[in-house]
Amino acid sequence: MNPEATGELVITAVIGMIYFFPTIMAYQRDHVQRSSILALNLFLGWTVIGWVGALVWTMYKPAKT
Repeated sequence: MNPEATGELVITAVIGMIYFFPTIMAYQRDHVQRSSILALNLFLGWTVIGWVGALVWTMYKPAKT
């Protein structure tokens, strides 16, 4: 693998991690609605509002019933 391709792969991985940051955090925090957060992040994360909405939802800790 040439160095240019390696750099592109690293950049793509970093962008993917930033894009799915709300989902990663939801799974790490064991959020009750992590699947819904994943769906929001996947389909509307490309909009800034969708990404921020998923991030805010991830940080919201619902009361345990």
